[in-house]
Amino acid sequence: MTPAQQTLVQASFAKVVPIADTAATLFYEDLFRRDPSLRALFKEDMAEQRQKLMATIGTAVASLGDWESIAPAVAALGERHAAYGVRTEHYDTVGKALITALQKGLGDAFTPEVKEAWLACYAAVAAEMIGGAKATT
Repeated sequence: MTPAQQTLVQASFAKVVPIADTAATLFYEDLFRRDPSLRALFKEDMAEQRQKLMATIGTAVASLGDWESIAPAVAALGERHAAYGVRTEHYDTVGKALITALQKGLGDAFTPEVKEAWLACYAAVAAEMIGGAKATT
């Protein structure tokens, strides 16, 4: 990611924070619509999961300028997700659901530049998580 993309992701995520639960709900609704089999990976009550999702994204977004400090934790998250049953092919579905949720949540503020920045951000996070998952296999 470029520094400009990092700034776009951080600025746009700041606009998501006030609607965090709505954004997380949009994400999970789209995720389960895209792949209903993923619903089985989660507990019935999704409130805590929505909070965890937004906290995790928030931590990653805040650390974009110092990726080396967070990369081991992101890789470990990928390792844990693999233990839950998340497979490499799920990351594409998750990325699409994330972009859709951001687009709906941010509306007109989700410009093509913001979208590209988020795609770059998600690609970096997903690659680190997949690497963490593969390190254990």
